[in-house]
Amino acid sequence: MDVKSVGVIGAGQMGNGIAHVMALAGYDVVLNDISQEALDAALETIKGNMARQVSRGKISENDMQAALSRIKTTLNLPDIGKTDLVIEAATEREAIKQAIFEDLQPHLLPHTILTSNTSSISITRLASRTDRPERFMGFHFMNPVPVMQLVELIRGIATDEETFATCKAVVDRLGKTAASAEDFPAFIVNRILMPMINEAVYTLYEGVGSVQSIDQSMKLGANHPMGPLELADFIGLDTCLAIMNVLHDGLADTKYRPCPLLTKYVEAGWLGRKTDRGFYDYRGEVPVPTR
Repeated sequence: MDVKSVGVIGAGQMGNGIAHVMALAGYDVVLNDISQEALDAALETIKGNMARQVSRGKISENDMQAALSRIKTTLNLPDIGKTDLVIEAATEREAIKQAIFEDLQPHLLPHTILTSNTSSISITRLASRTDRPERFMGFHFMNPVPVMQLVELIRGIATDEETFATCKAVVDRLGKTAASAEDFPAFIVNRILMPMINEAVYTLYEGVGSVQSIDQSMKLGANHPMGPLELADFIGLDTCLAIMNVLHDGLADTKYRPCPLLTKYVEAGWLGRKTDRGFYDYRGEVPVPTR
């Protein structure tokens, strides 16, 4: 199938990044959210990020203007149904995702492919609640979308080969690399990454090291570009906790038990960069460790 238009549900950090790369690749994009404020903020973010690409010589001014002209925003979810490919990038909560697909279903074109940008939730289970499980799969971008080169493509048990081939062709057109993952909790990247972050939080919780020493050790000792606690703040501690809970519930192994300190930070509303406090306090000019 030749995809010409893409609907993106959710205008947050992931959704605006997906809209950005899709528009630059020549797709007509319809970006949806429940908040006009979120849509306006997303467009400003996209403009700012594209302007940065222009300043670095990655794209031309003409490329930027053409891409921006391809992005339309809407508060009306049924508008998304008129696109060839839907990428849901809403909050990482299964009930919300299921409700979105249920509300969207009556408005879909017969050939529309449904996908979710979920980082951990069962694709098979999400697909089973729709009228087209064979045209449903996981389309998991990495954050920040314009920068990161990998996209995980996850088949549900019913996903057909044409759907996979169509989504793979989209990834290729974006200039990114597709990794095919099986539909098990957290797929590949987060199955490996989140337990590492959780272990870093346990290392802090048990007093083995401070926030600064843990991050410095992994940056200088393992050549990681960001320390695990800094990375957790960037991802969002609520997202990290949600993925650890999916791993723990889905695989029934105690090695995936979320660290109590991670739970405590989320309970406090200290979710990382997006709330200005997490393992670091971002309210000043320089981030300061909170432990």
